[in-house]
Amino acid sequence: MLYDAKICEIHFCKGEPENRNKTNWKKNFYTLWTGQAISILTSAVLQMALIWHLTAATQSAMVLSMASIAGFLPNAVVGMLAGTLVDRMNRKAAMVGADLFIAAVSLILVAASWNGEIPVWLILVILAVRSVGTAFHTPAISAATPLLVPVEELTRCSGYTQSLQTVGYIAGTAIAGVLYPVWNISGMVALDVAGALLACLAVAAVKIPALEKRPDAEKPAGLWGEMKEGYLVLKREKGLFALLWIAALFMILYSPINALFPLMSLDYFGGTTVQASIAEIAFSIGMLAGSVVLGIWGGLKNRGYGIALSILLMGLPLCFTGMLPQNGFWFFAFFCIVMGISVPFYNGPVMALMQEKIAPEYLGRVFGLYGSVASLAMPIGLVISGTLADDIGVVPWFLLSGILITLLAGVCLLHPAIRKIDAN
Repeated sequence: MLYDAKICEIHFCKGEPENRNKTNWKKNFYTLWTGQAISILTSAVLQMALIWHLTAATQSAMVLSMASIAGFLPNAVVGMLAGTLVDRMNRKAAMVGADLFIAAVSLILVAASWNGEIPVWLILVILAVRSVGTAFHTPAISAATPLLVPVEELTRCSGYTQSLQTVGYIAGTAIAGVLYPVWNISGMVALDVAGALLACLAVAAVKIPALEKRPDAEKPAGLWGEMKEGYLVLKREKGLFALLWIAALFMILYSPINALFPLMSLDYFGGTTVQASIAEIAFSIGMLAGSVVLGIWGGLKNRGYGIALSILLMGLPLCFTGMLPQNGFWFFAFFCIVMGISVPFYNGPVMALMQEKIAPEYLGRVFGLYGSVASLAMPIGLVISGTLADDIGVVPWFLLSGILITLLAGVCLLHPAIRKIDAN
């Protein structure tokens, strides 16, 4: 354990006690996240426009699958490295730099559109490179939030941020549906760049305290040493470390379900694309409702129990869906709402616990590690489902996944480090 001595040190944030207890923390927090909400909205518009462009241009499920992989795999591969670099940087500079990088990459599409049709390969490359920018932006803003927000408000604020994100994605999809038939891709890119610039202005308007480390603190050698240090910091927090692998198992089980939702609506229930959209919207409404409730209520006092309950709220509706008759679409839509409600009650407490228990200077690495593990688990789940779902059928796969996720909730509840995660 090369860095145990370093891990056990007390770390300080310059001006942290005064800043986080001031009454103006809400102003700083909402200024920051209003800018992020606008950026999320405009990015969602561009993302959906690109997906529809690929659909119209190729009519290929393989191309759409490649687009999905391009959108998350680079983030998964470079997440831990990006988080380590974020921990070396000023939080504000990291967020502004990532936003401007993503916007600049998108502008390549404008230049390409001047010469006629945008090549499919270029869109896939742009999606992949934008994902690299996200790998820097996500840990940066997650690590900056606890420097602004009082500890006791972190779970509620996580609920608020998820509300903004959910509204942004829903509204972005709707706006893209209106604009795509009348605008070209260049217009969507211009909108995305404008959103990124507004997000940068919001970040610039917020004072984020700088981190101050002890002058005698021994630094590990090189990037690999710093990455290892971040891993060891997380490993010492036994509850959070257990939740890392719970999250990986959950993503392996759930990510195929997310991809199979349209098949459930169209094939099993014999519905139309309208019904498939209703199922997706129902899930989003559930997420929004759960986020708002979490923001107002704050969740269970024992967050270990709350996390286990949120997993159970995902598993049981999946079990019930796997037992529905073919005329049970509206029950399926209701179960989608329940599943959506469960998401913020998992993500919110986990994010708040990391922000509370991990020293600020390690948060970039820890969030980067979490993001990488969860993202790498997704293709594993998709490979497994692609093999088994065709053999046993979509409906039995829903039932099997629901049973396994329900059992995972039991494992989470029985794990002593998770059950007592709020003990200290």
